[in-house]
Amino acid sequence: MSLSDRLSEVITGHSRAVIAIMLIVTVAAGAGAGMVEQSSSLDQFQSDTDEAQKLTYIEDNFATGSENTSTAQVIVRGENTLSKETMVETLRLQQSFRDNETIGQTLATERPTVGVANLVATSAILGEQQQELQSLAAEFEQLNATVRNERAALQQRQTALNTTRQELRAALDDLRDDRTVSPRDRFETVRERAPVELGETQYETFNSSVQLLRTATDESAVERAYEQGTQGVLADEYETLQQRSQQLEADGERLQELGSELEQRQSALESTSPSIDEQITAIESLNTTQYERALGAVLGPDSSGQLNGLGFMPTSYEPGSSTANATMLLVTHQTSGEGQAGAASEQLIDAQLTMQSLATSQVGADGSETIVFGTGIMSDEINNSMGDSLAIVGPLALIFVVVALVVAYRDFLDIVLGLFGIGAVLVWTFGFMGWAGIGFNQMFIAVPVLLIGLSIDYAIHIFMRHREQRQEDGEYREEDVRGSMRTALAGVGTALVLVTATTAIGFLSNLTSPVPPIQDFGIVSAVGIVAALLIFGILIPAVKIEVDSFLENRGISRKKRAFGTGNSRFSSVLGAGATAAKKAPVAILLVALLVSAGGAYGASQVDTSFNQEDFIAEDPPAWTDNLPEPFAPGEYSMKENLEFVNQNFVREDSQAQLLFEGEITDPETLQHLSQAQREAANSDVVVTLSGGGADVQGPLQTMQQVAAENETFNATFAGADTDGDMVPDQNIEQVYDALFAVAPQEAGNVIYQSDDGYQAVRMVVSTSGTAAMSDVRTEMSSIAAGLNGDGLTVTATGQTILFDIVQDQLFDTVVESLLITLVAVFAFLMVTYRITDGSAMLGAVTLLPVLFSVTWILGTMYVLGIPFNVMTGMITSLTVGLGVAYSIHMSERYKLELDRTGSVWKSMSRTVTGTGGALLGSAATTVGGFGVLAFAILPPLQQFGIITGMTIIYAFLASVLVLPSLLVLWTRYFGPEASFATSPEESATPTASDGGQPTEATGEE
Repeated sequence: MSLSDRLSEVITGHSRAVIAIMLIVTVAAGAGAGMVEQSSSLDQFQSDTDEAQKLTYIEDNFATGSENTSTAQVIVRGENTLSKETMVETLRLQQSFRDNETIGQTLATERPTVGVANLVATSAILGEQQQELQSLAAEFEQLNATVRNERAALQQRQTALNTTRQELRAALDDLRDDRTVSPRDRFETVRERAPVELGETQYETFNSSVQLLRTATDESAVERAYEQGTQGVLADEYETLQQRSQQLEADGERLQELGSELEQRQSALESTSPSIDEQITAIESLNTTQYERALGAVLGPDSSGQLNGLGFMPTSYEPGSSTANATMLLVTHQTSGEGQAGAASEQLIDAQLTMQSLATSQVGADGSETIVFGTGIMSDEINNSMGDSLAIVGPLALIFVVVALVVAYRDFLDIVLGLFGIGAVLVWTFGFMGWAGIGFNQMFIAVPVLLIGLSIDYAIHIFMRHREQRQEDGEYREEDVRGSMRTALAGVGTALVLVTATTAIGFLSNLTSPVPPIQDFGIVSAVGIVAALLIFGILIPAVKIEVDSFLENRGISRKKRAFGTGNSRFSSVLGAGATAAKKAPVAILLVALLVSAGGAYGASQVDTSFNQEDFIAEDPPAWTDNLPEPFAPGEYSMKENLEFVNQNFVREDSQAQLLFEGEITDPETLQHLSQAQREAANSDVVVTLSGGGADVQGPLQTMQQVAAENETFNATFAGADTDGDMVPDQNIEQVYDALFAVAPQEAGNVIYQSDDGYQAVRMVVSTSGTAAMSDVRTEMSSIAAGLNGDGLTVTATGQTILFDIVQDQLFDTVVESLLITLVAVFAFLMVTYRITDGSAMLGAVTLLPVLFSVTWILGTMYVLGIPFNVMTGMITSLTVGLGVAYSIHMSERYKLELDRTGSVWKSMSRTVTGTGGALLGSAATTVGGFGVLAFAILPPLQQFGIITGMTIIYAFLASVLVLPSLLVLWTRYFGPEASFATSPEESATPTASDGGQPTEATGEE
């Protein structure tokens, strides 16, 4: 007795014990379902790449902002958002944010809200102080430039005088040693070579010193002669230099006074923090001229420092203009710092939803509208779209499956048993997720639909084979329910195990993906398919035995005809593959190859995508408006809002970073930084601010900004910049020390200092939200690659770059998982069939139609414009895993019938009508289950549902149309001896198979 026979004997012979054990296991597994957590963060898709490690290094070691904070952008749109009325509305909205309990408890302590309105109000409150400060700053800048230039000029003049003095002294040495040399000739030589202009007056002094030198009788007279011939000749020049030095000293003292005064006034200005009510009062009290003056101080082309508001304006805004169609308000939330990175807490979500509600109700008196863009509100929409998708596709999937089962089963109890089995499979699967600590993310919405389709396949194959056994001429009659199920399980058991193994291989091939959620999806799906085998191969057959036996003992017949058998329309349709295989198998194979070649070309053109926008739902279609609660989806506006922010503002989360590690105190490093800054500023992917400049922040920008406001640091900075190009070229470590001393927060934002010294610097580049991620990565990586070497390591990183890496990894996943799945399944089937049937070639023949369907589905993706994403990226391994199941069932049934009858055409006829009918039923339910994903709210799920449904259709067509021809060719050239003769019996109605039960020596019925 084979292992399959022994297992079926145990299941059917001890059905009640089997039911009890399986129910206990189900309860134990289901206990973990309540521990499954939900996550919508895109950070979970990032793998442990070098770029990811460097971004973590930056977050750990640089002062990247206040810890545990999250920023939301509140965009006010309207005809003119710079009007006085809109400014007041914006301030009142901020006050509402602060007063609201839900929002207020999340706001940061310092500057929780800031925007153009706050800066304009502050500017108005400061009034003349701001103008005086600007005037003082201008005077400081002018005097600072004068002192810098004069200091360099004096240094140059001092060097020239010293050089000339040395030339004069050398000439005197020559004249003293050789009295025949003419003083005039030697002086002319000095005048030609000296950098200082010398005239006749200087010659007379020089000639007099020569005479004194030649007549000197002692050392004292010699020294006086040398003094007169050098210092005396240049006396006027040295006196002028002394006067200029004294003036420079006076200017330096004045510069220091101005710097000190500027610091004091700047500090007073920065410490000025008027309340929102004071700001509202200040703006309302301004007349038109005063308001425009205050607005110009904040948004003018010369705006600088803390009152520069250009960063809150659209990138298309013209500085100085008094009109704009949008402005931005930044709201800073204090977060707990707990939970998964990138995920928003419930508190933050509630706060930002409340912000949107308040903004919608308060702003808009002049036709303005407000949108809130932040982590919390985005997470809420993604979570809601996940929930709404489940609420829509879950019931639709069940409805479709029920309808399909009604058609296939035509029996209420079998339908109920199928649905019960599906529920048990889902309990096992989600229970495993809970026990294993695997979170539920966007991808896992497809898991219930996937398991519903695969589970019902098992039920259909077992139930249909059971029904076949109970039809007339089966090995067991209708009165023996237990025996029929035992034979059915023995007949399809091997096929089901092979299907489970190959499908699990397809899912587990995703373990090679570097993307963690794809790995988790593969594991969970593999566990789910194994659960389906156990539930529908053990529990459901045992339950069906008990139910059918109970009813038949009371006179209620449970005998049903198997779907696809008998003289039905399905029988003739399913027989098309067998007919074609009989007439022209080679032609069928050639047509399949030709179609596959076209699909392979399309496969090479399919794009790959991993964008934040992929996971954001669009507004649901109109038909969903009529859905009753709780199935009706909510409203989704984030995708439209995100597009507006990308096109008009600097995204707070759209950045690339260049990390410099190594010899960062080397002057060459700052030259590299300057080079990187210029290259980044000229890049098309870098966002251009309304002022016309690129939004790039690094050590050089920080030094220059601090030097413009702090005289102490300015002196250090200027002293280290010997060539005046605003890039220090000496004493870099001292410059860093001075920067940390006067501006530690600003310094820590771009320079990392540890106990072992200065370790790294970084440059932050704001990239355009509309720029392609691949372009951002290419540009930044190119800049970094050009700066590597000479003790310096430069790495391009940032969320945009990490997302592009994930995009590349998705494509790698497609290729690697397909190759691994094909190789593994190919080897598995060939070894299995070699052992069980002595023909490894049968394994290759079984897999070949699946290869065809892979090319067909990839070609379809190209035609429909569906890219590889986190969902569709698994379609190749999924196609093999799902498709091979149809081929295995067909091959197994054909092999069994061929062993039993010895007739190729009779075996093929029974295979395509018996097993083919079951495959049609399972394909219909699976396609329907996946097809309903097209009604999901999330775009990737829609694409996944469409493409997976097509995968099932192609796999079914390949198995019933192409595989019969392959099986005929295999039988002819590699298979056992069999009859190809046509017998009259073939035209008769196919009878039920006994699942391969041996008959007498003739092998006939």
